[in-house]
Amino acid sequence: MHIFVGYDHIAFLLALLLAGGSTLTIVKIVTAFTAAHSVTLSLAALDIVTLSPVVVEAGIALSIVYVAAENLFTPRPQGRWIVSFLFGLVHGFGFAGVLKELALPSSALAGSLVTFNVGVEIAQVAIVALVVPALYGLTRTRLHAPLTRVASVVILSLGLFWLYQRVLA
Repeated sequence: MHIFVGYDHIAFLLALLLAGGSTLTIVKIVTAFTAAHSVTLSLAALDIVTLSPVVVEAGIALSIVYVAAENLFTPRPQGRWIVSFLFGLVHGFGFAGVLKELALPSSALAGSLVTFNVGVEIAQVAIVALVVPALYGLTRTRLHAPLTRVASVVILSLGLFWLYQRVLA
């Protein structure tokens, strides 16, 4: 549920996918994001590592701004999976914040952590399954470049808005 109402996470995932690439490139990007946020989700949910929610939420907004700007200013971003992994670490702390808000008893934490993470992954795969075929179809048209730019500007604007909202408001 969180991934579908977590518009910031959806915006980040879409920004990552907009640059396109081969199937292997997409798999690497999504796998890196999944691996990274699974690690920090677990560490944070188990109270092994904690970060200020303000820092985490600002970091998520900055990740969106960075990837959207990279889409606009870098013709073919290389190593997108590395960016996905690094920012995935930040997003994992955001997912952990949502899980902690549920105030689950410690006896249910391990099971909840697994099911929450599986639920996030199912939703993420559903988004990728919808978006990637559309993007592949779009790459064969003249609209690809302008639509990618417009989408990146929209996502960049949202990221800046969320950054303002989370840090200054």
